[in-house]
Amino acid sequence: MNHALRLRLFSVVCAGLLLGACSQQASAPVPSAAEQKSQADAAAAARNLDTYRQLLKLHDDEMVVAMGKDIVSRFPDSAAAKEVQQSLPAIEKRYSETHERNRLTALWTYQTSPMAGGTQSTATIFSSEPSGNDRVRLVLRRHTSWGQSVFLYGNKPGFVCRGNCTIEGKVDGKPVRIKAFAPPSGEPALMIRDDKAFIAMLTKARKMDLKVTLADGEKKETLVYEVAGFEPAKWLPLAKSRKPGHK
Repeated sequence: MNHALRLRLFSVVCAGLLLGACSQQASAPVPSAAEQKSQADAAAAARNLDTYRQLLKLHDDEMVVAMGKDIVSRFPDSAAAKEVQQSLPAIEKRYSETHERNRLTALWTYQTSPMAGGTQSTATIFSSEPSGNDRVRLVLRRHTSWGQSVFLYGNKPGFVCRGNCTIEGKVDGKPVRIKAFAPPSGEPALMIRDDKAFIAMLTKARKMDLKVTLADGEKKETLVYEVAGFEPAKWLPLAKSRKPGHK
C-alpha cells in the first residue's frame, strides 16, 4: 500500500471516530432539574463542611454552631451533615453553657469611687423581674467609714417597712426569711440586717426571689435576682478609715 492510500484510509478512520464521539455526546441524557439541584447541593454541602472544619481549628464555638446547624438543616441527608452531627452536640452544649455564664456575669456591675468623704466599693445587680423602669437594685456596699452593708434600692416612695420587717422569699427554691429595716434618711430602700449571712447565702445561690411590699398602694411584688454570676474578687475590700488622732 502506497503512502497516499495510507493517508486516505487514516483520514477515513479519524472521521469515523469523530462522528462516533459526536453521536455519543448527542445521545447523552441531559441531567434533570432535580439532578442538577442535587449536584449543586452536594457541592454547597462540601464547601460548607470545609468551612466548618476550619472553624473547628479556630475554636470559634459561636460560628461552629451556626455553620453546623445550617449544614444539618439544609443538607440533612448528606455526608457533610453526618460528619457535623458527630461533633456539633458537644460544641453546642459548651457554647450554650459559656453564653449563659457570660450573660449572668454581665448582670453585675462593680464600682469603686469616692463617696461622702470616703471611698465606696459596690457590687450591684438589677432585678430580672420586674424589669424596665420598675427594676429594683440589689446593692452590696463597702465604705471606708460606714463599713459593709446590703440593701434593696427601688423607686420612690419605696417600700412598706415599719421598724423591723421580714422579707420572705426563696433562694434556689428553698424558703428564706430575711430581717430588714427602712433607712431613717427616708430613701426608697430596704437595709438587710445581717449582711454577712446574706452575702454568704448569695455567693452559693443561683436565683433569689424576694417578696416586698411597695409603699405605692401597698402592692405586693416579688423581686427576682439571677445572682449566679457574682464574682466576689471584683467587689473590692476597703480598709476602714482611721479617726483623727489614731495611729
